[in-house]
Amino acid sequence: MRTLRRRPVPVLLGVAVALVVLAGLLWRPLFGSDPRPTGSVTMSTGVASGVYSRYGELLRGQLARDAPDLEITLEPSEGSVQNIQRLVAGEADFAIATADAIAAYRAADPEGADLLRACARLYDDYIQLVVPADSPVRDAADLVGLRVGVGQDQSGVQPAARQLLEAAGLDMEEDIVPIRSGIDAMPTMLEAGRLDAFFWSGGLPTSAVQRLAANTDIRLVPLGDLLPAMTALGPQNAYYRAAGLPPDAYPAIPGSQVVDTLAVANLLLTTESVDEALTEQVTRSVINGRDRIGQAVHAAQRVDRRTAIYTQPLELHPGARDYYRSVKP
Repeated sequence: MRTLRRRPVPVLLGVAVALVVLAGLLWRPLFGSDPRPTGSVTMSTGVASGVYSRYGELLRGQLARDAPDLEITLEPSEGSVQNIQRLVAGEADFAIATADAIAAYRAADPEGADLLRACARLYDDYIQLVVPADSPVRDAADLVGLRVGVGQDQSGVQPAARQLLEAAGLDMEEDIVPIRSGIDAMPTMLEAGRLDAFFWSGGLPTSAVQRLAANTDIRLVPLGDLLPAMTALGPQNAYYRAAGLPPDAYPAIPGSQVVDTLAVANLLLTTESVDEALTEQVTRSVINGRDRIGQAVHAAQRVDRRTAIYTQPLELHPGARDYYRSVKP
């Protein structure tokens, strides 16, 4: 009868350990020890006292929690138009812009416009026409001959102001004195008497307007009656909707009441060349950080994964689409 010899236990243990180590070496390159993205990313935001800038800071904080090895650089900008240009030029990986500014840019059909993709619909910008409380201006047509802040040349405010003035029967270059300054300067200029009025397009509340209301008596001029005429001026204006500026947006304004105005959606943008895993993580952080970001930027409380997918006029980036599919009920 043949006797079976047992292999020594230490040998078997050695073989098992070797197999575990080999499996670990093979597993790590295929799947990675941490699926979260790493590297550096640039996000183009806005002027220092605007909502874009504040939102960018808070989103960077959320990403520091969700993807701690991802380095986020925030680049200030004049606003939507410059943000779009930076994306197409490869100078930024992510940016915020209004739907009308995106539509106008794509309609002009510059090289690279077809590369733009969306991550999420964020919140609405409200068009605000700010005047001193004792101003005779009651509607946009009353601005004729006055010094009016219309935003910087590469902002989203200026195209909106130009279209609103045209809807009111005014030419921005001939019928008013246009002052091409941003929200970081216009409130101070109004307070000092160097401006008679200014346009602003931003989330609610805008801190610069809050501070102005706390220091001087101001009033918000209704603009809602201009929507039909503005929509007729071009397809990019189809992204505006009628909206009411609630009285609690700026409680320091005496006798605050609902002001009829226009609103347009803000989108978080990228380009099709940006990595899908990175885009998925950024999109995830936008939704995960809604409550935390919304504590400081009240408009961000409206960010919701059910509505974030409505990013017209842009398609979702595949990475963003992967995120929404992964959390679909």
